[in-house]
Amino acid sequence: MVILKKINMIPEEKKFMKEAIRLAIMNMENGHGGPFGCVIVKDGKIIASAFNEVLKRNDPTAHAEILAIRQACSELNTYQLDGCIIYTSCEPCPMCLGAIYWSRPSKVYFAASRIDAAKAGFDDNHIYDQFNLPLPDRTIPFEQIMQQEVREIFSRWIDMKLNINY
Repeated sequence: MVILKKINMIPEEKKFMKEAIRLAIMNMENGHGGPFGCVIVKDGKIIASAFNEVLKRNDPTAHAEILAIRQACSELNTYQLDGCIIYTSCEPCPMCLGAIYWSRPSKVYFAASRIDAAKAGFDDNHIYDQFNLPLPDRTIPFEQIMQQEVREIFSRWIDMKLNINY
């Protein structure tokens, strides 16, 4: 009887998620922003990695997912992440979720939920709640003006036949 030595193999998904989590821990310890990390993988290789840099950059949009998406798109020279998988240490906030949908990856894996994040003081639920409120009732009031002028610009865009669907 042959006894095979058990090799400690980690499935690919866990390997990449562990890297996103490592980035989150490193970032938290360095004080650059919240404990969030993200990696983007294509064909089994990490093509982009980032962590939250909101505090470091004084930029509320410098979330790990946003920075990783920007890096991956630059690396691939495209604005879409076809065939890519995103691994992020936490369920994406509304801003990051929007960016993910715009970039169109094949799949997203996340570790902590938005409920876990809320318990740690990162409560994005109020943003999700704002979507369903009438514009003037939102925490930050929204008011639409000059709609017709911009509709004309969209009409010109269509007529130019330069539009690229993205």
